[in-house]
Amino acid sequence: MVVPRCGVFRDRTLSLTHTTVRSHATSLLALSISLVTIACGADARSAEAVSGGAALERFEELPSPAPPGSAEPNLAVGPDGRVHLSWLEPTPDSGHALRFAVLRGRAWSAPLTVARGRNFFVNWADFPSLQVLPGGRLAAHWLERSAAQKYSYDVRVATSADGGRTWGRPVTPHRDGTASEHGFVAMWASAGGVAMAWLDGRKYAKVKVQEDPAGKEMMLVSAELSPSGALGPERRVDERTCDCCQTAVAATSRGPLLIYRDRSEGEIRDIYASRFDRSFWTPPRAVHADGWKVDFCPVNGPAVAARGNRVVVAWFTGARDTARVNIAFSDDAGDAFGAPIRVDGGSPAGRVGVLLGADGGALVSWVERAGSGENAEVRVRRVSAAGVAGPPLVVAASSAARASGFPRMVASGDTVVVAWTLPGRPSSVRVARGILAPAARR
Repeated sequence: MVVPRCGVFRDRTLSLTHTTVRSHATSLLALSISLVTIACGADARSAEAVSGGAALERFEELPSPAPPGSAEPNLAVGPDGRVHLSWLEPTPDSGHALRFAVLRGRAWSAPLTVARGRNFFVNWADFPSLQVLPGGRLAAHWLERSAAQKYSYDVRVATSADGGRTWGRPVTPHRDGTASEHGFVAMWASAGGVAMAWLDGRKYAKVKVQEDPAGKEMMLVSAELSPSGALGPERRVDERTCDCCQTAVAATSRGPLLIYRDRSEGEIRDIYASRFDRSFWTPPRAVHADGWKVDFCPVNGPAVAARGNRVVVAWFTGARDTARVNIAFSDDAGDAFGAPIRVDGGSPAGRVGVLLGADGGALVSWVERAGSGENAEVRVRRVSAAGVAGPPLVVAASSAARASGFPRMVASGDTVVVAWTLPGRPSSVRVARGILAPAARR
């Protein structure tokens, strides 16, 4: 049996003329948050302004710095609490550029360019990222085609020492030299540099599908890039993973914790965790044994956030023929997780994000189908440290079409920022900010 690739899903685009950002003041007041950013290495001081049970009042849409035609946004927060938005935009020469801007109040800085070219691999589910490092340094990754085959592309990583005004020569962290798929990257700050993990398809290049269909499998690999641009050794985290679900990482007090969708020999595709313990990755273990048996990739990766030894993971599953978005907490840096808590509204498309509060509670985001066709909403929901879920809240109207991509969410100071793609002709990158109730502001 040939395992279908990410492209098995039809590219159905829903054109929306506007975004409806709803205000749910009464419900939002019940959404007590004290959040830290999902980005590894971010200064926990960004959470202090909302510690002690501060409450969101509403979401408001912000002007977007990305021009029409842009898509695949991502968010990152630096040690100083500043929110960085990155995106892909088309260029006049039929290529693409990876650009970013920094949020200052309600306005954005002038966009800066990380990289541009006509060889970018652009995909709704496998998108670039930006990592904000100490001392004004940045790291970014994007994808470039390596051969004519549809899913032959490489990871490219570059760093900047001056806040993104100039960038060093990009490097490729994987060194197998095969024209195969490499992507779905998670990045985090390491000692003096930046580390990354990616899904690696080098086994595809060595197996003929007619001879061994089951041998067409991905694996999870990591490497570290020093400030001088030197690559450390490749480390294999898991030899057999799901083909095209995003990976996620969070910094615990015991090392970075990688979360991803595994793939067993029996085609069980549940969410697994592995932590880097000084010099090796711990044996992968399931966050929860959903037992989701599916013979293709669902293209729906997990999210993770951590604070000390407290961890929260959010994920989508279709086990037992029921689509669900769950979260689970851990108090031992991911060694074991509690029972899953369902947060969706009954018809989720998944595409999750999660933040962890200083009080041990979480805020989870996901896409929920709403009404007919591909109509959907970006929603958030508070879950207390005791596992009690608050009311679901709508951030914005969106679409469940794959062109809408994956909403991203971060927290900084007294705000939560969400970014997503609104499909259309042209598409657009939208941004909304959660505002604290006046009594909660310091």
